[in-house]
Amino acid sequence: MATDRHNPHADRTEELATTIGLYVLGEISLGKAAERADVTRWEMTEILTEAGVEVRLGPQTMDDLENEVETALDIE
Repeated sequence: MATDRHNPHADRTEELATTIGLYVLGEISLGKAAERADVTRWEMTEILTEAGVEVRLGPQTMDDLENEVETALDIE
């Protein structure tokens, strides 16, 4: 008999897969991926490495750099 039980583990796995996909596509940074996955950047680096994803360090484009500088300047 089918049930309507919610499986939080499946949701977490799906969210992590989506986060990894967004990172691979360059849509989000390592920091944003870690934030979405609710882990540290170092843990996210391990997750990505285990998934066979090459970790990008630092801004990849001038827009990324400008966004990082802007964010850093906004921190008080």
